[in-house]
Amino acid sequence: VQLAESGGGVVQVGYSRRISCVASGRTFATYAMGWFRQAPGKTREFVATFYWNNHNTYYADSVKGRFTISSDKAKNTIYLQMNSLKSEDTAIYYCARSGRSFTGNYRSPSDYDDWGQGTLVTVSS
Repeated sequence: VQLAESGGGVVQVGYSRRISCVASGRTFATYAMGWFRQAPGKTREFVATFYWNNHNTYYADSVKGRFTISSDKAKNTIYLQMNSLKSEDTAIYYCARSGRSFTGNYRSPSDYDDWGQGTLVTVSS
């Protein structure tokens, strides 16, 4: 499965941005798709995830109430709508896909099988 993110760029503090991720290849066994991010000098962290079958969503506390993950299954695409952006949201955002039930939990990068190349979101003041 290949994942391709798009939509990154420079946005001002307090503004919004939507990023997208398109999955291609053998996507029929998708269990969940999610977003992680990695800021300079920091480890990759969980942002949000979307369970493909029951549509449950989960968010990191740092983005809850500001970010929304959604999907368009017909297009094998997920989105991350980011509102009220803060400077600390600056990071490379990675799309991830799991083709199996999580052995750990949805926050662990090791539970995701496929990753995109990332898209950079820079929040400037």
